[in-house]
Amino acid sequence: MATAATITTSAPGSLMLLGEHAVLQGKHALVCAINRRITVRLSPVAEWSVNIVSALGDYRSPLGDLADHPSFRFVLQAIKQHRDRIPSGFELKIDSEFSADIGFGSSAAVTVATHAALMQWTKNKALGHKELFSQALETVHAVQGRGSGADLAASVFGGIVGYGTAPEFQPLKITLPLTAVYCGYKTPTVEVIQKVEALRKDNPVKYDRIYSEIDMGVREALVALEEDDRILFGFVLDRNQQLMDEMGVNTPELEEIVTALQNHPEICGAKISGSGLGDCAIGIGHAELKELGYPVYHLETTPDGCKYHEEEIVDF
Repeated sequence: MATAATITTSAPGSLMLLGEHAVLQGKHALVCAINRRITVRLSPVAEWSVNIVSALGDYRSPLGDLADHPSFRFVLQAIKQHRDRIPSGFELKIDSEFSADIGFGSSAAVTVATHAALMQWTKNKALGHKELFSQALETVHAVQGRGSGADLAASVFGGIVGYGTAPEFQPLKITLPLTAVYCGYKTPTVEVIQKVEALRKDNPVKYDRIYSEIDMGVREALVALEEDDRILFGFVLDRNQQLMDEMGVNTPELEEIVTALQNHPEICGAKISGSGLGDCAIGIGHAELKELGYPVYHLETTPDGCKYHEEEIVDF
C-alpha cells in the first residue's frame, strides 16, 4: 500500500467593481476578492483516472483521454496543462461556499485553486502569483476563447486589485463591506460582450469616450481607496453605473436594484457588477433591502487570495 499527501488549496470568489468591457479594450479595471471561497482537495489514487466530486455532479474519466463535461471544462483544461507531469490518477473534491449560478467568479476561483493544487503536486512547490495567474489565464482562453483575467487576478492576489491586461496588478489589502443583489437571471458573458462590441462598431466614438471615462474612474477609485475616501469612491461607482447604462447593458431589474442601493443610507455607491444584462448589482456597505424581493448577499472584500492548506497523508 502506497501513501501520499492530500493537497488542499482554496481561492476566493470575486466581484468586478469597475472596468467592465473597457478592460477588454486595454483600459484598467478594479476587481475584488470576496469572503466566499472554493476549496479543492487533490488525493492521488492507484488507478490512472480522474475522479471529480462536487455539488455540480461527479465525473470520472481515464487521465489519458479526458472526456468533455460542460460543468468541469475549466478544471479539465487545467489538468490537461499539467498532464505530462502528473504521476498517477487522482480524485479532486471541490467544495464551494457560493452557487455557480451567481456571478461571484466561481470559474476563476476553481481554475486558480485547481492549478495551485496541481502545481504543488507535480512540482512540489507553491506557484508564485504571476505564474499561477498565467496558467489560469491560459485555461480561461482555451475554454472560452477570451477573457480579461480580472477575476483571476482577484482569486490569485486577494484584496482589491487594480488590473490591466498587460498584465499589470496593483493589489490593495483593503477590507470593504459589500451588498450584492442577484436579479434572478444572467446572460452569458460572451453574449453580452458580443452585443457591446456590435454597438461599439456602430458608434466607436461614443464607446471610446465611455471606455476612457471608465479608465479614469478606475484611477480615481484607486486613489480614493488608498486615502480611505469612501465618499469619492462611492461617487466613482455611481458615475460608472451611468456609463454601464450608456453602454446598453442595464436592465429594468438591475436599474431597480441599483436605485434601491444608491438610495439606502448605509450604501456608499452602487452599480452593476460584471458584464451586465442580468446577474448582480453591488453597493458599498450593508443593506437589507427586503422590500426588493431579490436575493441579497452581505459580503466583505478579503485580503486572502489563493491559499495552500495543511496536507493530510492518505493511503492508496
